Amino acid sequence: MMEEEEFEFAEDLEAILHLTPEVQLAIEQVFPSQDPLDRADFNAVEYINTLFPTEQALEEAQIAIQQLFGKIKDIKDKAEKSEQMVKEITRDIKQLDHAKRHLTTSITTLNHLHMLAGGVDSLEAMTRKRQYGEVANLLQGVVNVLEHFHKYMSIPQIRQLSERVKAAQSELGTQILADFEEAFPSQGSKRPGGPSNVLRDACLVANVLDPRIKQEIIKKFIRQHLSEYLVLFQENQDVAWLDKIDRRYAWIKRQLVDYEEKYGRMFPEEWSMTERIAVEFCHITRVELAKVMRTRAKEIEVKLLLFAIQRTTNFEGLLAKRFTGCTLTDIPGVRKRPESPLEPTNPFLEDESSEDVGTEKDEDLPRKPKAPDNPFHGIVSKCFEPHLYVYIESQDKNLGELIDRFVADFRAQGPPKAGTEEGGAVLPSCADLFVYYKKCMVQCSQLSTGEPMIALTTIFQKFLREYAWKILSGNLPKSSSNSGGLTISSLLKEKEGSEAAKFTVDELCLICSILSTAEYCLATTQQLEEKLKEKVDKILMERINLTGEMDTFSTVISNSIQLLVQDLDAACDPALTAMSKVRHACTHSAHDRCLRVLNAVAECGFINHLFRCKPISMVGAEQLLLDTHSLKTVLLDLPSIGSQVLRKAPASYTKIVVKGMTRAEMILKVVMAPHEPPVVFVDNYIKLLADGNPETFQKILDMKGLKRSEQSSMLELFRQRLPTPPSGGDGGPSLSFSAPTPEQESSRIRKLEKLIKKRL
Repeated sequence: MMEEEEFEFAEDLEAILHLTPEVQLAIEQVFPSQDPLDRADFNAVEYINTLFPTEQALEEAQIAIQQLFGKIKDIKDKAEKSEQMVKEITRDIKQLDHAKRHLTTSITTLNHLHMLAGGVDSLEAMTRKRQYGEVANLLQGVVNVLEHFHKYMSIPQIRQLSERVKAAQSELGTQILADFEEAFPSQGSKRPGGPSNVLRDACLVANVLDPRIKQEIIKKFIRQHLSEYLVLFQENQDVAWLDKIDRRYAWIKRQLVDYEEKYGRMFPEEWSMTERIAVEFCHITRVELAKVMRTRAKEIEVKLLLFAIQRTTNFEGLLAKRFTGCTLTDIPGVRKRPESPLEPTNPFLEDESSEDVGTEKDEDLPRKPKAPDNPFHGIVSKCFEPHLYVYIESQDKNLGELIDRFVADFRAQGPPKAGTEEGGAVLPSCADLFVYYKKCMVQCSQLSTGEPMIALTTIFQKFLREYAWKILSGNLPKSSSNSGGLTISSLLKEKEGSEAAKFTVDELCLICSILSTAEYCLATTQQLEEKLKEKVDKILMERINLTGEMDTFSTVISNSIQLLVQDLDAACDPALTAMSKVRHACTHSAHDRCLRVLNAVAECGFINHLFRCKPISMVGAEQLLLDTHSLKTVLLDLPSIGSQVLRKAPASYTKIVVKGMTRAEMILKVVMAPHEPPVVFVDNYIKLLADGNPETFQKILDMKGLKRSEQSSMLELFRQRLPTPPSGGDGGPSLSFSAPTPEQESSRIRKLEKLIKKRL
């Protein structure tokens, strides 16, 4: 079985290796070779027989192979012997190399040990003699050398030297602190004269010692330097109150000058002692002011509080100019606020830094520091934040008086008169209100960006609503009509005529002024909200929300537009009524426009009045179609009529006008179309109007002046030609197809315009 499988495998292999003559010829041309193994007719048996023609030749080959293996083994044995010989030769050299390396390390260690032992002895001697100048450099060197012996601390002698160094460091620290205590005792006056050279060198030693020694020296010196301040400005002293706050800052300025003259060179420059004294003074002042204000809270008045805050912020600005703030760590109230460039489009988009607040009333208010990033901002003034309710209450009172003054001025002066440049313009009082809002916001943000800003926002909301109610809504003319709820879309819908109030020119001017003012207030209130969110702390941003106030102004805008629409409706009603009374069936020629329709400047009930024009001849329908197109043009230009600034009408307004007037044009096109054959007429109606209401179709037939018998057959045909309503529908008269797309409406409008141009 195995032999058969091997035979089959050999046959398969031979079949795979067998190449066609053409392929073999191509291979020989590409790779020419004289080797018999490369021939296509190569026969392994013949080739072996050629090399080894006899059995003796095969035996000789085996003997040669055995001899070759023997030679290889001899070479390998000789190589191993050579390697062993090399190891024997280099053994002594390797030992010498290790000895040299260890000897170098030992010499270096002995040198370090000698330096350490001598340094420790010298250090102890210099410490006893208070030779701090030499000790500073020596101590640093001893500490550096001692670091090399950390792994030898198990050796008693090394451990003993390390303990002596630690003892010397401890003794130096205690000794230096004692020297400073002697020079600057906690009780009593400061040491007269300039700085001691011994103490100056002692500070250099303190830089090498434990950092706590340095901190203790700084703490004791500053405490002793400011001890006089705590006595002079005790809580029960008259100079401790806010009205004398200037004296605190004048005192520290003198002390800093005195320090620079007497002790400026005693401490290393990197200690920043002048700044540290100023910062500690600020901490003490903040605590002391908070304490005295809690005790005498009832005596705090707005002017006094703002005076103290102004002087304090000025002092903080002075510190920012003099110092870098490198010693500040976790100071409450210290913050950096990025100032973004603002555009002067309204009071909340103007550059606050360039604002000129030079009025007498604002002189007592704190100004913004010149440096936008003041690391000392709030280091003292933070203590005033709990008492800012006094400022907020004052602004509440001031804004209340401002609103009352606006009301009185409006009653005395009245709105801008018609026929003047100010007619219909924004009321000046709203600009005054928002300018005052801006000043309040800037002032409060300098004092605090926390809860006081939220309280101020609540005040802003209160008086925005009062302005909207008392100045705007309260002065709108009253309408005697109950047909409220008019919108632009209602202009193009059917509605029965009703009596509406007609306003005088002055009243219309007043409505327009209130409308413009409400729009200004809406836009500026939105900007006010954004500015407040920029000023307030990030965690409080979500509590800033003026949506309710913006909705209030939107309501004023809506009511103003409603009154204007009502007046427009009343003005158009006579012209539309006259249009319906014209005998359009007797019209024999169409002019480019009809004066009766051009006098109507609004579309209130226009379609309803169209349906009243019956019967209408084809020429009469053409005339009404031209008039309708002219009226649509007037309505589209209405938002910019009389405006000095060319502006495009709002897209929503244009869409409503085009949609409504297009329906009126389609009605007239249907009326113009012949009613014979009826099927074409009905299909044309369904295509143009997309209205499945039989009542509307009935009105079209009335406009064409058809007889009742003809109308009955038309109505029956209309019901039959209506598209089948979708399954599950309510079976109403509405068509199942969708309303015309904007593209379809645009196409219809273009066709209509071509028709009108052709008639012209």
